[in-house]
Amino acid sequence: MHIPIQINENSAEPLYSQIENQLRSLIITGQVKEGTLLPSIREFAGNLSCSVITVRRVYQDLENEGLLRTKQGTGTFVAQVGIDKKEVYKQGAVREALTQAVKVGKSVGSTRKELEHWFSEVMNEFYTEKEETEK
Repeated sequence: MHIPIQINENSAEPLYSQIENQLRSLIITGQVKEGTLLPSIREFAGNLSCSVITVRRVYQDLENEGLLRTKQGTGTFVAQVGIDKKEVYKQGAVREALTQAVKVGKSVGSTRKELEHWFSEVMNEFYTEKEETEK
């Protein structure tokens, strides 16, 4: 199975973290379905042009979080993740990103009003009123 992960070699974020965050997001959003057999560590590392150790770490971290499960001799599968757990991950990811944005804003001297205005502008770039009324 092809897992759509994009690696940015120029990013300050470590490679394993880029892979782990993207794979976690794909699982949480249901883009990679529960029960899906993931590529072997060696195959996935080859596809991403990275070390087997990197992919092993990603799989182990996500297994420790309960997002993956490994069956000896069969492979690594996406675990069944409940709605509550998905919401916790979703909220955590968004809060972390917003926290970083606010920290950057404060570090460059932005006011609360400025940040709220820019946040609103960015939200409007990604969401239309029609999308919101359909939910």
